[in-house]
Amino acid sequence: MTSILGISAFYHDSAAALIKDGKIVAAAQEERFSRIKHDQKYPFNAIKYILDEANLKLNEVDHIVFFEKPFLKFERLLETYMAFAPKGFKSFSLSMPIWLREKLFQKKFLFDKLKLHDENFNDIGKIKFSEHHYSHAASAFYPSPFEEAIILTLDGVGEWATTTLAIGKKNKLEIVKEIHFPHSLGLLYSAFTYYTGFKVNSGEYKLMGLAPYGKPKFKNLILDKLLDLKEDGSFKLNMKYFNYTTGLTMTNSNFSKLFGHAVRDPNKDLLSQFHMDIASSIQAVTEEIVIKITKDI
Repeated sequence: MTSILGISAFYHDSAAALIKDGKIVAAAQEERFSRIKHDQKYPFNAIKYILDEANLKLNEVDHIVFFEKPFLKFERLLETYMAFAPKGFKSFSLSMPIWLREKLFQKKFLFDKLKLHDENFNDIGKIKFSEHHYSHAASAFYPSPFEEAIILTLDGVGEWATTTLAIGKKNKLEIVKEIHFPHSLGLLYSAFTYYTGFKVNSGEYKLMGLAPYGKPKFKNLILDKLLDLKEDGSFKLNMKYFNYTTGLTMTNSNFSKLFGHAVRDPNKDLLSQFHMDIASSIQAVTEEIVIKITKDI
C-alpha cells in the first residue's frame, strides 16, 4: 500500500491531503482549524487531522510532495528583477530576506516542521517537489472519471507558467503548451480586483459577484490597450499599465488614467456603477479568452 501526503503552504489557503493507493483518504485546509481566513502558514493542524483520519504515523507515509518548486520560482524572481532593474529594488529588498531565510531551504524547513508530528520521521529524501501547474492539472485529472483528458490550467503564476495545456493519459500528465509570466490571465483579473478596491488573492470572488450588476462598457478598451489577444486564445499583456513585476501594487498611474478613475480606497470610496461596469468588462474579457483557448484545443 502506497501513501502520499500532499502539502500546499506559504502563499495562501494552506492545505494538506493524503492518498492511499490512488484514493483520497482525507483532505483539509488549515483555515478550518486556525479560523484565519486564507491561512498561509504551515498546515500543522490539517496534516495532524488527515494523519489521524488515515490512522497513520508520519514515518509510515511513503512520499511527501510539496505543490511547487521553490528554486524555479526563485529563478523567475531574480530574472524579473534583473530585467527591470533598477526599478523594483524596494520589492526586491522586501522579498529577499524571507527567501534567504526560509524558501530557498524549503526542504530542510519542511523537514523540521514535519518532525513536529513524529520525532521518528527522519527520512528527508521522502520530500519531493512538483511543478505548480502539474499540481493543478493533477488535482483536476486524477480524481476525474476519465482515462484520457485535456487539462487547461489558468492562474496567477506558478514558477514561470501562468497558463498551461496538458494531456492526461491514465497515470501520465504532459504539459504541451505554456504561457509564461508576466503574461497572466489570473494576474490581469487580480489587477482589476486591486483597482476596484478588493484584496488580491482573496477578493476576486467579489469582483466576479459585482460583474452582473454592470455592463461591459470597457471590454473593447481592455482588449485594445491592455493585451494583445490572438484567435487561438494566446495573449500578451501590455506591461505599460501594470506594476506587479517590480512594484508593490498591481496597477500603475497609466492604468488609472486609461479608465479615468483612481484605484478605489475601500475605506473611503463606495462602490459605484463605474466599478460594476469595470467588473462586468473584465469578466467578459476573461470569458472570451478562456473560450478562445478552449475552442482552439
